Amino acid sequence: MAVPGQKPKPHIQAVREGTFRPDRNSEGARFAPTAPVEPDWSDRLPGTGSADVRRMAADVWARTIPALVHSAGLTDPQRETAIEYCVTAARLWQAERELSRNGLVVETERGNVKNPWVTIAHQYRSHFRSLVGELGLSPASATRITPPEFSGGDDDGIFD
Repeated sequence: MAVPGQKPKPHIQAVREGTFRPDRNSEGARFAPTAPVEPDWSDRLPGTGSADVRRMAADVWARTIPALVHSAGLTDPQRETAIEYCVTAARLWQAERELSRNGLVVETERGNVKNPWVTIAHQYRSHFRSLVGELGLSPASATRITPPEFSGGDDDGIFD
């Protein structure tokens, strides 16, 4: 059963905003401030038919993850969520591409039926929305994230 009310803020965000209260906020897990390392997409998405999906996942990583490291303090222990976001975005792109090629209805030996990619796209889109909210990538969820304080001088992506 879902818990009513707003999602709790991460501990570090409450500390940054000066709203941390030990009686209301849990410290939660603390991660080392190391930037996530991009995975080998051929290990994550093997097979000859996945070349386009690997390329798209790598593109999503290159456009999104460095920004999340800078803006939200994404760390290497949180890497799996970032990878899941990239794979989900790539698979959603694949599903939409297949729907554009073949249409919403396909002809089978039993007649016209809904294209199976419609269901796949719906499931990936639902998962994508939850990851977007989790990572603070929608305009509404981005307002709930406070940028980390970075160490001075070099822009190494590591925060204090």
